[in-house]
Amino acid sequence: QVQLVESGGGLVQPGGSLRLSCAASGIIFSGYTMGWYRQAPGKQRELVAGVSTTSITNYADSVKGRFTISRDNAKNMVYLQMNSLKPEDTAVYYCNGVRVTDLRTYWGQGTQVTVSS
Repeated sequence: QVQLVESGGGLVQPGGSLRLSCAASGIIFSGYTMGWYRQAPGKQRELVAGVSTTSITNYADSVKGRFTISRDNAKNMVYLQMNSLKPEDTAVYYCNGVRVTDLRTYWGQGTQVTVSS
């Protein structure tokens, strides 16, 4: 059974930091491109950051220089370090995994991030 389980969300003041974690199980983790998406109320889900099987990263323009995605293949984990958070970063953040061989996709259940004073 494939599971992607996010953790680390919460309430933080503007300018603060959070670190999201995603624990993957039931997959051969090293064969998956991993990513973080977010969805704010009334908006479409959007890609925040991705990391390839060879740890090449990409970011949405809105988070470049503030967020860092990383993966640990030994632990089947992917992380999103979020710094200098802004109110517009408020959203539910979802972990995503895409199998490179056939593009089979899995999603986590999401974790809420709220940036507010």
